[in-house]
Amino acid sequence: MSFSKQMVWLWVTLGVCLTGLAQVDVSSRLRTFGVAAYGAQADGSVCTKAFAAAIDAAAKAGGGRVNVPKGTWVTGPIHLRSNVELHLEEGATLSFTDNPADYLPVVRSSWGGLECMNYSPLVYAFGCTNVAVTGAGTLAPQMGTWTKWAVKPRTAKHMAALCQLYQWADADLPVAERDMTKIEESNLRPQLMLFNQCGNIRLEGFRIRESPLWCVHFLQCENVTVKGLDIQARGFNNDGIDVECSRNVLIENCHLDQGDDGFVIKSGRDRDGRRRGIPVENVEVRNCHLVNGLTLLGVGSEVSGGVRNIHLHDCTVDEVGRLFQIKTSRRKGAFVEGVTFDHVTCGKAKIGFEIATDIEYQYKDIPSRETNVVTRIENVSISDVQIGECRDFIRFAGDPQLPPRNIRLANVTCPRVTGRREKVENVVQFENGK
Repeated sequence: MSFSKQMVWLWVTLGVCLTGLAQVDVSSRLRTFGVAAYGAQADGSVCTKAFAAAIDAAAKAGGGRVNVPKGTWVTGPIHLRSNVELHLEEGATLSFTDNPADYLPVVRSSWGGLECMNYSPLVYAFGCTNVAVTGAGTLAPQMGTWTKWAVKPRTAKHMAALCQLYQWADADLPVAERDMTKIEESNLRPQLMLFNQCGNIRLEGFRIRESPLWCVHFLQCENVTVKGLDIQARGFNNDGIDVECSRNVLIENCHLDQGDDGFVIKSGRDRDGRRRGIPVENVEVRNCHLVNGLTLLGVGSEVSGGVRNIHLHDCTVDEVGRLFQIKTSRRKGAFVEGVTFDHVTCGKAKIGFEIATDIEYQYKDIPSRETNVVTRIENVSISDVQIGECRDFIRFAGDPQLPPRNIRLANVTCPRVTGRREKVENVVQFENGK
């Protein structure tokens, strides 16, 4: 089968997988549970227990909508339950506290592709089915402590904690024993929203204003629809939407302004990702806009469970560090296959398109048992993309041990390139159709 026919087949298949996801509606026809009826007050008092009581009542009733009316509601972590929809009315703001003690006891989480026990994400669901967050309201965490923890360069104690977590993962220590809060000043910030091992998820319509870490994170999830989110978070590690070890995901009509990457595809880091062996697959991103960020679509660097069938299309960008990037290293292994990126316009980028196979970041000096597991990269299609201005246009650096293959560009233009227009090394079956 030719490369072009392979890609057509992939996206017909993916379209079938995603058909109907936008219709997921977990609870809107069921009972409504107003948070005020359970003791919540929009007067500056902390409403964590009231939110938990409303969610518990909805779950015990067999499912329902937990409604948050107009006002500013101060709360700690919100833990969702199966068959429950958290609905934020227009003018409703959830102001999450920034006291780390409020986010204990620890929950099963992750940091940079390594599973661990950590502070609860601000909105968290574990093992849930049929769960949603909807409405025109806003998630706006208080950022005092989290901003202090997000220092650059990273502190020595924070780096020591990351080293310890990597070593635990490399030694296959059970996740339940990887409690990062017991390491002095580890300062591992929680995600704003984490859905861990959940199915049938719908996020729609709300705004996010700032986040301690990644804004929206799906980990080992299935059947996800994200529609019409408005995210603005310009801090350190503020990715927009991270899809990790998950399948059948549709993201559309979102507006992002990020301090880090916009849309990110991941499947676990190094030995931890290979231990799980769960690929991320069947992900479509469409009709979205990125104001600013480090990358529009980032694949990796955590790809150790594998990546297949990813499609971003019909998106616009004002300014970005990298428009498209695949990044891995010889600690990752696995594969990246069937990535399509098309019908995108961008005003300005530092780098247009990049494949990097030596990315380790802060883990590069930490010993590992496996340091020669090369990632197979193949069947990447980039087409109908216009960039107004960039420094470097195409920068592909494959691994000579296993060069990427079947990398195709067509109708990809940038009239103003201030640096290098094209540098392609260790790539086979590369085609750049002007």
